[in-house]
Amino acid sequence: MSGEIKSFRDLVVWQKSMDLVELVYTIAGEFPTEERFALSSQVRRAAVSVPSNIAKGYGRRSTADYIRFLQIALGSVYELETQLELVVRLRFSNQDIVKDTLELCVEIEKMLIALSGKLRNQH
Repeated sequence: MSGEIKSFRDLVVWQKSMDLVELVYTIAGEFPTEERFALSSQVRRAAVSVPSNIAKGYGRRSTADYIRFLQIALGSVYELETQLELVVRLRFSNQDIVKDTLELCVEIEKMLIALSGKLRNQH
């Protein structure tokens, strides 16, 4: 990414995390009605947690806190991946969109790990 980062909104990992939330809401909308307050709610919360924690960490203005919140975001990605694997096993959604979403999760994982490493090296 070129240019100076002036806001968490400028972070590609945050932007991709927002895309992830949209995909997850699409997937969760396909779940059976009885799952509306169970797995559907869990996958949505895990997805929303990713960009939220990236933003929260960025706003702390402390490198240690920022890294901690990036780790929380990473944990939410892992949680979401597990839940999406359940979605596939339970056949609650189209496997192609879930596959694309899981691939985006892996991309976000790598970006979070790289950003955390970069921040540790600067600190």
